[in-house]
Amino acid sequence: MSSVITLSRVTALHRALALTLRLRPNTEGWSYAAAESRRLCPGVSYDFGPVRAPRRSYCSRMALKEGLFFRQLFEKESSTYTYLLADTDSKEAILIDPVLETIDRDLKLIHELGLHVKVAVNTHCHADHITSTGLMKKRLLGLKSAISKFSGATADILLSEGDELPFGKHHLTVRETPGHTDGCVSLVTDDQSMAFTGDALLIRGCGRTDFQQGCPKKLYQSVHQKIFSLPDQCLIYPAHDYLGQTASTVGEERRFNPRLTKSQDEFVNIMDNLNLPKPKKIDISVPANLVCGVHQV
Repeated sequence: MSSVITLSRVTALHRALALTLRLRPNTEGWSYAAAESRRLCPGVSYDFGPVRAPRRSYCSRMALKEGLFFRQLFEKESSTYTYLLADTDSKEAILIDPVLETIDRDLKLIHELGLHVKVAVNTHCHADHITSTGLMKKRLLGLKSAISKFSGATADILLSEGDELPFGKHHLTVRETPGHTDGCVSLVTDDQSMAFTGDALLIRGCGRTDFQQGCPKKLYQSVHQKIFSLPDQCLIYPAHDYLGQTASTVGEERRFNPRLTKSQDEFVNIMDNLNLPKPKKIDISVPANLVCGVHQV
């Protein structure tokens, strides 16, 4: 994030940090707020008191929208991010890209917070891990699964461009972003402050296009038309990161993404010559994920 920050942006972050402090015990709240301030607003100083960084088994960031709970979770083997969003009043929630290996962790958090998860949605048919959606449906009453209708996978809800996934007074809007696979979608909050881009757009990168109906031309057009058209300050939350980065913004990626700042022809040439090994779990993950992750589980 740029070190040049507008007053309105700083004010919005300050309000969000203040809300964070009200929701957390004092010691952890001060520590968390100070750390977030330094990371999100380099060069801007707040006096939050002594910093004692708490130990966590998950990644966490604040939601900038009032009444929206947000938690970013991480699965280390496939470097996959799972996202939990909830309405703080109704406790209705949505889970994005859950992973089989972390189902117990995710369910424990959901139960601790008293959330009612309505939908578990996959941004595409993953090749590097098995989704926990199918198994989670057996353990959470009323949970429905969702994925793009172009994914070829089975689910309770088959998503198309413009569909909305409501939870309480909030909703996520579906933007079809094919290219990594035919069935990739990005999910955008109703105020366009956050976008969950799956493998279409990563932080300073993008998903590969050499398997599962991948097409570099489609991916380039998807990102430029469906994601880069969002406001500059919209936060980007990808399905993966391999360098410890947690989020970016539309403005940053439009300026600094080393692949997607190229022309379309240059991008196609880059993607056609990556020569990457295939994902280790592709032969297991894809068949399982085509049936909601319950194949041979």
